[in-house]
Amino acid sequence: MLMKSATQSLTEQLAERYAERIRQRLLAPGARLPSVRECARVHGVSPSTVVAAYDLLLAQGLVHARKQRGFFVREPLAPRSDTHSRPPTPASPGPINASALIRGMFHRVSDKPQPGMGVFPPDWLETAFMPAAVRRMVGTRALNDASLHYGEPMGDSGLRRVLSQKLAGHSVHASPEQIITTVGATHALDIVSRTLLRPGDPVMVEEPGWAVEFARLAALGMRVLPVPRGPEGPDLDVMQRLAEAHRPKLYVSVSVLHNPTGYSLSPGSAHRLLQMAQRHGFHIVEDDTYSHLAPEHATRLSALDGLQRTIYVGGFAKILAPNWRIGFLAAPPALVEALLDTKLLSTLTTPALLEKALAHCIEHGQLRRHAERIRVRLDAARSRSAKLAMAAGCRFVAEPMGLFGWVDTGVDTDALAQRLLDDGHLIAPGALFHAARAPSTLMRINFATTQDAGFWRTYSRRVAQVT
Repeated sequence: MLMKSATQSLTEQLAERYAERIRQRLLAPGARLPSVRECARVHGVSPSTVVAAYDLLLAQGLVHARKQRGFFVREPLAPRSDTHSRPPTPASPGPINASALIRGMFHRVSDKPQPGMGVFPPDWLETAFMPAAVRRMVGTRALNDASLHYGEPMGDSGLRRVLSQKLAGHSVHASPEQIITTVGATHALDIVSRTLLRPGDPVMVEEPGWAVEFARLAALGMRVLPVPRGPEGPDLDVMQRLAEAHRPKLYVSVSVLHNPTGYSLSPGSAHRLLQMAQRHGFHIVEDDTYSHLAPEHATRLSALDGLQRTIYVGGFAKILAPNWRIGFLAAPPALVEALLDTKLLSTLTTPALLEKALAHCIEHGQLRRHAERIRVRLDAARSRSAKLAMAAGCRFVAEPMGLFGWVDTGVDTDALAQRLLDDGHLIAPGALFHAARAPSTLMRINFATTQDAGFWRTYSRRVAQVT
């Protein structure tokens, strides 16, 4: 709550609260501020105080007013460029941009559990074997061998060898020579995009889908073509029409435990999708970020295709340590050299010490046992969280699976997000998961961070206010 202070008026406090959210990108460009009456009621101040606070934000250039529509977060000013030497970059498909999303991911709202986060809580990921593996690798000789030169361009050969064996467990057969390590899975996706695409190229993506991927592709100047994602896989009729009309070069898919729905691709849809890729000549990037949470027998496009038109992307941020930033890609032999060139141009190398430590953890079964413990704990958390969500009036649009739940709240979740921020909770509104941002009643919840009945009581109170 706002408090009267000798040093700062209520108007200044309210303006600073919204200014901070805008600076931290918790209010994305294009987002609408609450109406004057609504803001006054929520914060317990007079409408005149809200008007004065919004005027301060206007004066600071953080918002702009639209007649009879309200106040909206202003788009950041684009840096000036030489239009004669550089082609114009296509606009983002909506008011989301990469900076807004990434900064929002890193901002710590409070010490409370965060329903909108995309990773496990830190205490879930704490292990003894990881620090031990790192210590094992930092002996004087190992430290010198790994640190005093750039290392292997494709990544540590030991890690690529164990990754090849690990992929075989998913029936994805890739030799170590087909595997390139990266600075996380996002870097792998970026390498593929920069290698196979040029500004203006059409790219098919799943919708709903990963908001950062939409923003990243748009920032590279690609034309983002959304394909609706259902329980069996992408809408193949829509994909067929897009392929015929636009001749896309790439389709980006999370085939197993899709984010945010939790859907997994069916074998029938996978076969038809691969036939379409072959017929229309596009590649498929299969982002298997959630492989450690999925059953071994889950259908993977790269397994059925044998890495011909598919490129497999994986990482360890979700299951092991978000800050280790170790990812990889497995590609058709004909693409390996081009992908490697792009990696070298972007990072030169990847962290050999951490790669060697990770190889040790995989080879000795420590990562596998850790993942098994996480899956058991997640199963219990999912059951508790789903019951609390339904008791609070949420409806699951997709069967609860994996780390995330995709729920219908019945209210505008952009507006709900602003109410819950006042209580120290960051949620993931449904609009974030669509290429063109539009009001949505959906939101993604993290089952590991929504087991607290206190959050759901706060949620119910705020939903009633939005309604």
